[in-house]
Amino acid sequence: MNAAQLVLTRGDACRGGQLSAFRPPNVAEIRPAVVSPRPSVAIVIPAYNEGRIIGRCLESCIAQTSAPDEIIVVNNKSTDDTLAVVRRYQRRHRQLNIRLLEQNDHQGLIPTRNHGFDHARSDVIGRIDADTVIADDWVATIRRRFANPAVAAATGPVFYHDMPLQRLGFWGDHRIRSYLERHSTDQRFLLGANMAIRNSAWRAVRQLAHRDPEDLLHEDIDLALTLFKNDLKIAYEPTMVAGISGRRLEAPVLDFYRYITRYTRTTKAHGVKSWTALLTMAILLLVYLLFRPVRFYYDGENHRFTLSKLRAKLRRTATTPPFGRRDTTTAGDAVEQRVADSVGTGTRAGPIVLSKPTCLGSLP
Repeated sequence: MNAAQLVLTRGDACRGGQLSAFRPPNVAEIRPAVVSPRPSVAIVIPAYNEGRIIGRCLESCIAQTSAPDEIIVVNNKSTDDTLAVVRRYQRRHRQLNIRLLEQNDHQGLIPTRNHGFDHARSDVIGRIDADTVIADDWVATIRRRFANPAVAAATGPVFYHDMPLQRLGFWGDHRIRSYLERHSTDQRFLLGANMAIRNSAWRAVRQLAHRDPEDLLHEDIDLALTLFKNDLKIAYEPTMVAGISGRRLEAPVLDFYRYITRYTRTTKAHGVKSWTALLTMAILLLVYLLFRPVRFYYDGENHRFTLSKLRAKLRRTATTPPFGRRDTTTAGDAVEQRVADSVGTGTRAGPIVLSKPTCLGSLP
């Protein structure tokens, strides 16, 4: 299957001036002289009301050519059937270590992510979203990249698996990220939908990353800046490919604008005035304006344009959830319902395998 392109988050949270004054006491432990040639890998998936789509994500984790040592789903007060869906996968794939954790103390992505990271036992912690579909060699790529003891974290390119022009989107995403990685001197980046971090690096910087109780920052950029300020290497790996959903494009204009301006709030919290943030925001806004209309006409399962999605959108009366939370109800693709239905009835929807765009072979 072809597959997903580019995605892109005041107050007490913005005390970035203090951050640079701290260094974790155990940074040296992150660069051991010898690292296992085959580091163990966990995949952490934060989830809030993701019952309709998390099946597809789990299928891609299960279909890995190099099986992950842990698949950890962290449920954050879901009110739908997220728990039931994950439990069915646990029963169906007992040979895999699929763990279901619940984080009910706080509502929000950061405490949910942290809960999963804290409970991971593996050498490397992979992190994706519940609507991410990873390439079948994703875990193998992480194992290869983290065999280098200098690497503390890594991220890779993405593309929209439920939108047209996937090859073009992937090529553009890779080129932009590669350019920023080469030319940005004041920061590095991670993408929460497609990233990995060494467990020892996470333990070293955990208390330095912002808790962001007001949910105003990009948690992945905040973590990247924290690592970067403490001289921990973040690698860009072009073969670490993931597909993401374009459902965020369905957000109203004002909500999307608030979302992308999280980037500058995050850099400000770290005392960084970065052209990288402004460039990224401009690109995201351009992608949004160009592809939002397409989102309502495109059938992501059958990869064709149709009016049925637009008619369904017009019939829906429910409003979009507050954009500070992960959007879980606006995606209308039939493939999401197909996977959810197959899980609910006990039938198989067929393996979900993300094929990298053919243009990957030409990447440097």
